[in-house]
Amino acid sequence: MSSPLTNKKFLLLLTKAFLSIGMLCICDACAGQLEIQLYDSSLYPGDKNKEKIDASGNISGDYSPTLTMYLPDKKKATGAAVIICPGGGYSSLVIRTEGYPIAEYFVKEGIAAFVLKYRLPKADIYGHEDLTPLRDAQQAIKKLREQGKSWNIDTAQIGMMGFSAGGGHLVATTGTHFNSLLIPNKENISVRPNFMILVYPVISMSDSLGNAKSRMKFLGNNPSEELIRLYSNEWQVTEQTSPALILHSADDKVVKVANCLLFYKALLDHHVPAELHIYPYGGHGGFALNIPKDQWMNLCVRWIDYIAKKD
Repeated sequence: MSSPLTNKKFLLLLTKAFLSIGMLCICDACAGQLEIQLYDSSLYPGDKNKEKIDASGNISGDYSPTLTMYLPDKKKATGAAVIICPGGGYSSLVIRTEGYPIAEYFVKEGIAAFVLKYRLPKADIYGHEDLTPLRDAQQAIKKLREQGKSWNIDTAQIGMMGFSAGGGHLVATTGTHFNSLLIPNKENISVRPNFMILVYPVISMSDSLGNAKSRMKFLGNNPSEELIRLYSNEWQVTEQTSPALILHSADDKVVKVANCLLFYKALLDHHVPAELHIYPYGGHGGFALNIPKDQWMNLCVRWIDYIAKKD
């Protein structure tokens, strides 16, 4: 028969174990927010065995597209929401630096954030353009407009943020090609973002400005001049294009800063509200890696607060 002392020790150890498990659950809830399927899982089930995650946490391969939700406390929620599209040149998703930490910053400011795990295009394999990422981006906006009220979101304040040669080009394309629907939409729900935040983005698919590898993934090995122009978004701006905040570093050796300059000029020429910040230093990926977030994410928060209510 166990002594009272032994029983006390056992209860103490048991209590500590439960507390440890509880803390782990809390930590998991903070770090791993709810991930939801972008479509009915029967449409695009993906294959977990074909999803690849490298040592840096970058995602590639075949997977089911999802949204990871970061919802602010109801008392702090502004009503605005942003869909975050990580970069990766349409070859991977740099989700650990250009996805989750960005969402965590927004949610602390009362802005709902959704990290979009969009599928990667395979135009280099198919031999023709592959608009799968654009399809996923349109579906993400549609899903938020359909269900946003249940998440405390103002469905007239839903925007997108994209990085680099993948997510940046994707968001610019979503903000200029919203009238070209790629998804079923019998409800006629708008898939136009209320605002865009473009961070060192590829805008153009041209030889002089674009990124050859990302163009190959998106448009194929030998795209026509017509197709290149269609997805060179500096040529696709109209008066209805989504307002944009653009951030870049002048010393970026991967994505030429002229992408941003031409897009900004096109927005101004068509009277679309736009704001441009070019930092002298930072290099490619600087805003996610080299420049402290407090120095530039507050610009994003301010932009959303200002423009989302006016669009």
